[in-house]
Amino acid sequence: MKIGNPFWKFLAAGLLAMFAGLASAQQTYPNKPVRLIVPYATGGSTSALAMLVAKQLGDAWGQQVLVDHKGGANTIIGSELLTKSTPDGYTLLLASNSLVVVPQLTTTPFDPLKDFLPIATVGATQVMLLVHPSLPVNTLQEFIALAKAKPGQINYASAGSASTTHLAGETLASMTGAKIQHVPYKGSGPAIIDLIGGQVQSSFQTPIIGIPHVKAGRLKALALSGDHRLPALAQLPTFAEAGLPGFQASTWFGLFAPANTPRPIVDQVSKEVEKIMTSTEFRDKLASLGLDPFYTPAAQFAELMKSDMERFGRLIKSSNIKLD
Repeated sequence: MKIGNPFWKFLAAGLLAMFAGLASAQQTYPNKPVRLIVPYATGGSTSALAMLVAKQLGDAWGQQVLVDHKGGANTIIGSELLTKSTPDGYTLLLASNSLVVVPQLTTTPFDPLKDFLPIATVGATQVMLLVHPSLPVNTLQEFIALAKAKPGQINYASAGSASTTHLAGETLASMTGAKIQHVPYKGSGPAIIDLIGGQVQSSFQTPIIGIPHVKAGRLKALALSGDHRLPALAQLPTFAEAGLPGFQASTWFGLFAPANTPRPIVDQVSKEVEKIMTSTEFRDKLASLGLDPFYTPAAQFAELMKSDMERFGRLIKSSNIKLD
């Protein structure tokens, strides 16, 4: 057919208009509020970080970034919402590495490597072992000894089954032979409330959650994962310093878009995150919350997800971890 045919002229004009509109939309992104889904209950480390990232992105864009907490079902509820959203950049997800752990423990309505488009990591954190003041221990070794002396009688709260705070407890049990009872919650917020109230005896939580309560005397901190101490709690030893070298437990946090989101939008958000991460003010705020600056662009983030699926898969299999 010749392009001179009226039908083909009309079709070509329509296609040009459509692509021009798409390009224009991408160039002006965002021109309306952006929804940021958090698959956890309010009050947890992901919640606090999401509020901080939302404010920074909102200030940079001149648009509201609205944090929407959708906790439950081991992060499946909130995560699935993203996969059902229009892939236009106006619905994003801020999730942790639980996103690649949960699908290895249960059937999920999504594939983390196919249905989510990684944009960038926005931070990372270690975990600290916290105990209620009534528990008669003041060091990691005392905690391990008590747990061994009372197998199954010492419990620990987590942010949910398959969360990093759950896997931290399983790692400790595997390394020491201590039998501690897992008590899963729908996020760190509810878990820390019950720990402070004495309904549970211990918990593995991120510094962003634990530090304020430790400083206020509501909880005791026994050890911190990672290879360095925190300035905010300089007296708190690492697990290695406390006598358990090789203990590893960390969490990365990242932004995701639905699969098929236009690459220019993904790149734009990723570059904006990179700018934010180089800000001294933002880095200082992360440090004050016990978080480490950690930026990984889209391509490298995808590789990190794959390697973590393999690493956590090995731990899940060797420790026979199940969803509660």
